Amino acid sequence: MKKNTIITIGRQFGSGGHEIGNRLAERLDIPLYDRNLIQMAAKELGISHETAETVDETILGKFLSAYVVNMGEYTTFASGEATEPLSDQVYQTQSDIIRRLAERSPCIMVGRCADHILELDFNCINAFIYADKEDRMRRVMKIYNLNEKQAQDKMKKTDKERKLYYEAHTGRTWGSIESHQMLFNVSRLGIDDIVDVLAAMFRARR
Repeated sequence: MKKNTIITIGRQFGSGGHEIGNRLAERLDIPLYDRNLIQMAAKELGISHETAETVDETILGKFLSAYVVNMGEYTTFASGEATEPLSDQVYQTQSDIIRRLAERSPCIMVGRCADHILELDFNCINAFIYADKEDRMRRVMKIYNLNEKQAQDKMKKTDKERKLYYEAHTGRTWGSIESHQMLFNVSRLGIDDIVDVLAAMFRARR
């Protein structure tokens, strides 16, 4: 049976990666999965969306590995029992969901180490989106209504969290050419051209 073609998108914060994903989903008429994966994982684990979100693509994931889910609340992992840490539960559940969705139909996955999770069993187009710092900062200031200092701090914090999350789960360097099939600089190419290229690649593989 022919494997579904999946587009996975890694991205620097403020680069426009999510917008590229949304435009591709509209043009190709396929679903896009991003933060809704957190809600799906939370539902399967029987925990709140807020609880799952604290360990999704964040630096807190490592800290919260010292905790487990017990009756929907955090319980200190001190008994020595071999209970899987919360961060690992969320990641594994989210990974299982990503695989099931990829089996169901072609789609776009934004973040969540989807390139690593799907690479062996699916026909993947893996892209990493980045942009010049000044362009990212202007975008973040506009979208989140922040001043320059706030935007810089948010960019630095979010990228650090994404980098740690990706590298902890994949053993690869986040944003490197060794880790991704293609790197696209939005500042040089523009969002429209990147969407055109990825859409053409997707259709060529159908």
